Amino acid sequence: MPNPSVLLAAAAETSKNDGPGWILRTVLIVGILGAVFLAWVLLRNYGKDDHDDRD
Repeated sequence: MPNPSVLLAAAAETSKNDGPGWILRTVLIVGILGAVFLAWVLLRNYGKDDHDDRD
């Protein structure tokens, strides 16, 4: 396994040339998918009656 400082230096050199690129894209996609999933989990039972005492 390469030294972590070598990996950090390589990442820093890449980001100088290309900008945040794939990291920012990944963070945005994961954040949006997480928000959609959270909304689905919270809203899937919204408006349903949880009490089964109706006969």
